[in-house]
Amino acid sequence: GFDSGVINGTVEALQKAFQASDIGSGFNVASMLLGCAAGAFLAGTLADKLGRRTVLIITAVFFLISAWGSGAAGSSAVFIFARILGGFAVGAASILCPAYISEVAPAKIRGALASLQQLAIVLGLFMAFVSNYLLAQAAGGASEVFWLGFQTWRWMFWMELIPSFVFLVALFLIPESPRFLVAVGRAAHAEKVFQRLGCLVEEAEAKVREVEASLSAGHKPRMSDLYDAAARRIHPIVWVGVGLAAFQQFVGINVVFYYGEVLWRAAGFTEGQALLTNVITGAVNIGSTLVAMALIDRIGRKPLLIVGSAGMAFTLGVLAVVFSRAAMASGSTPGLQGGDAVTALIAANLYVVFFGISWGPVMWVMLGEMFKNQFRGAALSVSGFSQWISN
Repeated sequence: GFDSGVINGTVEALQKAFQASDIGSGFNVASMLLGCAAGAFLAGTLADKLGRRTVLIITAVFFLISAWGSGAAGSSAVFIFARILGGFAVGAASILCPAYISEVAPAKIRGALASLQQLAIVLGLFMAFVSNYLLAQAAGGASEVFWLGFQTWRWMFWMELIPSFVFLVALFLIPESPRFLVAVGRAAHAEKVFQRLGCLVEEAEAKVREVEASLSAGHKPRMSDLYDAAARRIHPIVWVGVGLAAFQQFVGINVVFYYGEVLWRAAGFTEGQALLTNVITGAVNIGSTLVAMALIDRIGRKPLLIVGSAGMAFTLGVLAVVFSRAAMASGSTPGLQGGDAVTALIAANLYVVFFGISWGPVMWVMLGEMFKNQFRGAALSVSGFSQWISN
């Protein structure tokens, strides 16, 4: 979440620092997503071979390298390389975290616990927005020189070193997924993990047998398991996962999360006001995600998706109308005045609310629980690839 959100607030400063064109600036932002797509696609296969925890530790190291490299970059090329590396970590973690959670969580609270994936993402986004706002306020702007003679935007990226280090250390405190252990023939170890997670001895033994039964194909998980040889087609549930992942991005949420500062400055806000608006939006996102966590195991996944879709369609329609009638302040820059500015701000945050109670967390929950054990890793990889390419 922090890695994705930190770019919001640095776009103009990066453009000045690297003397980038509009296209180059756009690629500075979007380059991370190339890494995300690759990380998501490879994560499942790597996790099936090396283990969920091991691959997550590798991603934590990549986060650290990317955070330092992004802030230290002296050119667009170096910056893009560092961001792609961080993107690989984001993509891999985005797939492995819901998989891990779904594999250790009791069924009755699996939805709420899987929602922690999205809660963690929005908390990371929020902290990135807060960090960027405080640094810009203290220095006088993202392009201004700050601590130790470095520009503020560099410190915005270096702040990511803190959550990255915490992530790395915390990973050494969790067990490997018991379902992965069963898949690689370490049933006794898996029983101990189930016991550590709160199961009685008999329950742990039963769960191991249950996982063994679900791995009925008789071989280690592999990408080809996505193809149903008997029906001569890809399993339909895989297409559902791909569609859910793509539509979560096609609703347009990352226009707000990546370019919020640019968007609100175009609407007439100052840099400080735009960054503060990002913080407010981040807080709204956290609140709506908490609501989703409270509702998801009570009213179900699909009803939340339907309500969220309708709400986002309406609020985006309001935004379209408001911006379409905005006067052009300078050149091609729209300037919202008075009531229209307030309407746009309210509609944008309501849009985030509808996303936060629906597609934000629900997509991750469904991906984590909808696939069979035999091809879960592969299906998550393909769905994650779809999600980040759509992004």
